[in-house]
Amino acid sequence: MHDDGGPRGNDALVFVYNADSGLFNALTDMAHKAFSPQTYSCQLCAITHGHFGMHQEWKAFIAGLGLPCEFLHRDELLQRYGAGDARLPAIYRRRGRALTLCLDAEAIAACADMEELQRAVQAGCLDT
Repeated sequence: MHDDGGPRGNDALVFVYNADSGLFNALTDMAHKAFSPQTYSCQLCAITHGHFGMHQEWKAFIAGLGLPCEFLHRDELLQRYGAGDARLPAIYRRRGRALTLCLDAEAIAACADMEELQRAVQAGCLDT
């Protein structure tokens, strides 16, 4: 996570993948996404990541949001914020230590591609 110290202070977007952290889990997820994409359970990862990492287009979009972003796995969400009851993947708006769900699993699953996900993030997660 990074914090630019800008006018929104401790505000951030928190992107939570429907996967657990760790090397074994990452390798298992990578194989699942490659060999059985129709049953892969994390649409957020499916849209934003290729086989070897985050897509450059998504990185550029995140960098242009003007808001710090944090990327967590489901076990990290529970450890860091004590939250673990939402269906994942999900995107939260963090203000201080408080999380507010701004895009749930259904909204993310409804995004067919990166462009739709970007529009959803802009419409549902950013202050206007």
